[in-house]
Amino acid sequence: MTDVLSELDRIDIKILRCLQEDGRLSNLKLAEAVALSPTAVLARVQRLTKDGYILGYEARLNPLKLSAGLMVFVEVLLDRTTPNVFEAFKAAVQVRAEIMECHMVAGGFDYLLKTRMADMSAYREFAGTVLWQLPGVRETRTYAVMEEVKNTTHLALG
Repeated sequence: MTDVLSELDRIDIKILRCLQEDGRLSNLKLAEAVALSPTAVLARVQRLTKDGYILGYEARLNPLKLSAGLMVFVEVLLDRTTPNVFEAFKAAVQVRAEIMECHMVAGGFDYLLKTRMADMSAYREFAGTVLWQLPGVRETRTYAVMEEVKNTTHLALG
């Protein structure tokens, strides 16, 4: 991380920190926060976006208010680890809104899924009609979250 951050100057890093805290920060407020002109800040934000440091902006929604209060992590073990099985599995999870994240991992299983739904009944329905029907799934292990201790999208910026 240090090597990548050395490509950015302290103002770039401060811009990223500010936008990570509040993506709706106006260009004028951002300029005040980093002590640059609005024109210079806009040019930097555009460069940081073009260079891939800023991926986009979105609102963080409250899952409890939107019938998605239950978070469940699922370990998935595939029956075969061949490129076509991986591709079929990856394509199938892309279209499921309940699957928030899908990560190929090293270790005792192939993928780790983060899912959200209304409650355990909804999860059981999802598991029976979707999860166990995903291409190549041989085995799953489910971990229902009892308490969310930390949830952030913020990256450490040195």
